[in-house]
Amino acid sequence: MCNLLSCSLHQLAINTKLQVGKMAEKKDNNNNTSFTSAMAVSQMSIRNIPRRYILPLPHRPTLITDRKQQHCSSTRASLPVIDLSSLDDPLLRSRLVDQVFLACKEFGFFQVTNHGIPVSFTKDALDVAKEFFDLPNETKIRIASTDIHEPVRYGTSLNHIKDKVQYWRDFIKHYSHPISTWIDSWPSDPPTYKKKMGNHTKAINDLLKKLMQLIFESLGLKPNYLQKEIERGSQITAVNYYPSCPEPSLALGLPPHTDYGLLTILLQNQEGLQIKDKTGNWHSVPVIKEGLVVQLGDHMEVLSNGRYRGVVHRAVLNSEKNRISIANIQSLSMDEKVGPALELVDEEYPVLYEEASFADFLKFVSENDILERRYIDTLRKGKIH
Repeated sequence: MCNLLSCSLHQLAINTKLQVGKMAEKKDNNNNTSFTSAMAVSQMSIRNIPRRYILPLPHRPTLITDRKQQHCSSTRASLPVIDLSSLDDPLLRSRLVDQVFLACKEFGFFQVTNHGIPVSFTKDALDVAKEFFDLPNETKIRIASTDIHEPVRYGTSLNHIKDKVQYWRDFIKHYSHPISTWIDSWPSDPPTYKKKMGNHTKAINDLLKKLMQLIFESLGLKPNYLQKEIERGSQITAVNYYPSCPEPSLALGLPPHTDYGLLTILLQNQEGLQIKDKTGNWHSVPVIKEGLVVQLGDHMEVLSNGRYRGVVHRAVLNSEKNRISIANIQSLSMDEKVGPALELVDEEYPVLYEEASFADFLKFVSENDILERRYIDTLRKGKIH
């Protein structure tokens, strides 16, 4: 038994070294950085995941309480789905605003259907994302970076240099708005990446603006609230690849967190996203045909002065299927501060949050472990309703 285990560990070490050896090193801030991607580890056909991916017991996704929650979350009707086909009908808009209000108040989350984005755009985006992650390691590693300020970067986990536990995820992130400013810096390989991902992100940006208007109306604000600021704001596209994992009960693709921005729209090809409700239960988010996931972020919580909350979510893994998700995160421009809307400050809701910008968030995550301290917690000034 011991000899067999020793041989297995020895072979794993050899395989890992071979994979690392294939990696081209990248000069990043005068430091050589290279890593073994989650995809490369998955392709080793190992039965047990490396120790660096194993979460401490309390943070694993399949504790007894989670299994009970999974059973409860199988009733998918409890998660809101909003049909946007009546978006441009003034007679039906008020009903749509009411649905958005209830979803934002209860979950900080909803899915949308009939959103107007062509199926060909979403399919092409998922297809070209897969093509990117299927590229040779030496091609992808050319744009690898651990610098969160880089406008285009490929990486693994959250930050594989700083993470105490690695997460079973590879990613490419890039700025996407205005697209004319950033698209030339996107990957040229695969050759159709810019066109296909560009079509998707432009369509998503249009949808983001429409959804923002609905959410502002649901808060009692004018639909064109912050219109100019949003127009010149920031959009980041995060394309995530979660390979099949031999021990999904021991690891996560992403830990529980909230997004920093105003709003996130996510496209996923497989189940794996889970959201946490107010009672602490986790719910698996189903993949709805031609549907998109909408999540409120920290800045929307600040702007609403606590009336809405950013949704806590995580990415769980699958032992058989690979998963791709494409998240587009909308915020104001880098240095533009977001504070509680004056119209939402009164005796019942005094100012409950400090102002903050995208730049403030980047500074925070560069200096803190987001698993130990959440960004939104540093902005809260008082008791939240």
